[in-house]
Amino acid sequence: MASKPSSSTSSSKHRSFIVFLIIISLPLLFLILSFKQNSKLITTTKRLQMESENPSLYWFDIIANKFEKGTKIKIGLVNIDDCTSSNITGSGGGVCKVLRGLANTETVAVKFDRIMTEDENRTWKEFFPEWIDEDKKWGTPKCPEIPMPRFEDYRRLDVVVARVPCGNGTEKEGIRDVFRLQVNLVVANLAVESGWVSPDIRRNVYVVFIGSCGPMVEIFRCDDLVMHRGDYWVYKPEMMRLKQRVLMPVGTCQIAPPFAKTGKEGWRDYVFRSSILQNVNNVTIRRRSIYAIAYVTVLHSSESYVCGAISLAQSIRLTGSTIDLILLADDSISFNSTLALRAAGWKVLRIQRIRSPFSRKGSYNEWNYSKLRIWQLTQYEKVIFIDADLLVLRNIDHFFTYPELSASANNKFLFNSGVMVVEPSACLFEDLMVKSFKLESYNGGDQGFLNEYFTWWHRMPAKLNFLKNFERGEREIPDGVFAVHYLGLKPWMCYRDYDCNWDWLHHHRFSSDSAHKKWWQVHDTLPVELQRFCGLTKKMDEKLKFRRERAKDGDFPDGHWKIQINDPRQYHYLDM
Repeated sequence: MASKPSSSTSSSKHRSFIVFLIIISLPLLFLILSFKQNSKLITTTKRLQMESENPSLYWFDIIANKFEKGTKIKIGLVNIDDCTSSNITGSGGGVCKVLRGLANTETVAVKFDRIMTEDENRTWKEFFPEWIDEDKKWGTPKCPEIPMPRFEDYRRLDVVVARVPCGNGTEKEGIRDVFRLQVNLVVANLAVESGWVSPDIRRNVYVVFIGSCGPMVEIFRCDDLVMHRGDYWVYKPEMMRLKQRVLMPVGTCQIAPPFAKTGKEGWRDYVFRSSILQNVNNVTIRRRSIYAIAYVTVLHSSESYVCGAISLAQSIRLTGSTIDLILLADDSISFNSTLALRAAGWKVLRIQRIRSPFSRKGSYNEWNYSKLRIWQLTQYEKVIFIDADLLVLRNIDHFFTYPELSASANNKFLFNSGVMVVEPSACLFEDLMVKSFKLESYNGGDQGFLNEYFTWWHRMPAKLNFLKNFERGEREIPDGVFAVHYLGLKPWMCYRDYDCNWDWLHHHRFSSDSAHKKWWQVHDTLPVELQRFCGLTKKMDEKLKFRRERAKDGDFPDGHWKIQINDPRQYHYLDM
């Protein structure tokens, strides 16, 4: 019995010793963990510092990590000195020094005839003329040639590195430089030649641009951007979209084809959407699913275009189209108008309007940058924007085959933003917002701004966006027109009896009784409960009567002021 207390005491001492060891070990454990954490922090800080100070040291590492260890990476150099040369002091010297020190790489300089600034036959205006013979009355329009490399000499590239020229532009205007366009097209074609295996199988090809201005956003999408540090931009292009772009004409000197030249990739791009499976051989295999597409219009600041939007929806449906109709509306559109728009077929989404930085306060285009919200519709792969003062006469669903940005010509080398093919993108919208305060708009509105942002665009037929603007000759809608753009005073703002642009001398070029009649024919197919949203207000009626009196006093020779008005809307005003 005497031994039990001794055993209990010994056990107690043993437990106390263990507790003592744990207590004195805790600070040491804390120090070890703290040291490791600080070590990681120091390593991360040093790496970030090194990246910011010398991006040329790490852009390749980012790409190399995408390949299996030991894989030899073939790199094509565009507008950069040949890295195999002993002279590496030129434009590509920094890149060559980096690549020379790397194992498992092969570099090849891509040779092509460069377009020189003094070449008068290859100016921007030659590639983007104001007018072309779309109907081929005097021959098929042709574009000047942009020299390309012999692509068969540069097969199976894994990476294309290019020094991109930035032209002589300023931050206030878009870059319109033919050599810059050439370099971007060379890079795009090299990537497609090496990456496109078949319509459903593509190799991954990375593209690196070196230059303060970066690549052309019209060709290389921000959604494909892997990294951007300083003057280095790394992309992993989506081959379907890139291939479609390189199959487009080099400028608006030709009508862009709805289908690609080699096969029907454009149509496939419209019908199918790709999901991605990656295998170990750096090959992407894609399975197909249906693309999400939509027609879109925007209403903001007032309800004056509600009637136009209702008639637009009706005109699209009358052509047999069943594609989604999306309407972006700010808080100025009332509850009752919203219900009417929905009844017409629009899915109404609320937005906050965007002010045009370069417009005058109170001007008609003060809030026209609200149109940029269409790039936020990322639930859709592609949309066709249509202004609410257009009327669709023929089915235009097949124009979804065109890439961004496709539009009909306006004047000079500019496009009209009334009808556009757009590929929504969150990052592009953010860039548009940033650039909106830098790029100046020639007219203070969205059209001027978008023409400075998208300097490279694809010409669609003028008949897709037929501008109701008659300088001379007959004032009839030509045969084959897809959609009429009602410039000047809108049909629902006039009496039904005739185009009231006749009553305003400066608007005579916008007047056409046949176009006016066509709009009202579509209106009359609307349900009666929707037609009332196209009524006249008392103020509108007073303006119409004032202009008729002025035309009478001026004895306008067209004589429309003599026509007796029978429009019943003059007796039943719209409450607003």
